[in-house]
Amino acid sequence: MAKNIVLSLIIIGAIVAGGYYFFSMPSVDNAKNSQTLGESVAMPPTPSVSATIITSNTNHSTSSGQVKKSHMITIDTNYGKIVFETYDSDAPNTVKNFVTLAEKKFYDGLIFHRVIKGFMIQGGDPGTGGPGYQFADELDPSTTSYKAGYKKGVVAMANAGPNTNGSQFFIMTADYPLPNNYTIFGKVISGQDVVDKIANVKTGQNDKPVSPVIMKTVIVK
Repeated sequence: MAKNIVLSLIIIGAIVAGGYYFFSMPSVDNAKNSQTLGESVAMPPTPSVSATIITSNTNHSTSSGQVKKSHMITIDTNYGKIVFETYDSDAPNTVKNFVTLAEKKFYDGLIFHRVIKGFMIQGGDPGTGGPGYQFADELDPSTTSYKAGYKKGVVAMANAGPNTNGSQFFIMTADYPLPNNYTIFGKVISGQDVVDKIANVKTGQNDKPVSPVIMKTVIVK
């Protein structure tokens, strides 16, 4: 027990020190090439951008007028496809932000710049840390995703501190007792084997893959 507590504290500290986004352990930087959860999901160096709150409706209307309560996001990488379902009711603004960026092709061609085996893979940094704005966390203790925590397959936002979300996100490769500081907005439903494959690539400085792990396209349905 004591050993696990110490390990958790070390990991959490690493994320905070790691940079812009995420938690202490492995920070998910916000740099396209090397980040932390913070900025890059341990947290990469925090980008200097003005804070902006993105608003949206929980439900999304389709062309037929029907209400869509979630989206299916397909991340086609050079290692295979990862599909995750969004949690629109738990994190509507976060989902809206991700969907909007994806539809604008923001993520196409970016890389998973931070990979920590047995923990998570982080991406979404265009090279400047983020999209040029920041928005608020959605951390409601009453939601199912918040209560479930950071389990394998969970997709969450990397950040550089409270209300500093932008475009960087991470995907958990194992269950981990992270503090509830990162907005969870989806979970992998197909392609977890691809996530695991990416999590095992050779990495160098700042946990950056030696060979680029590229998000060729990110498609929203």
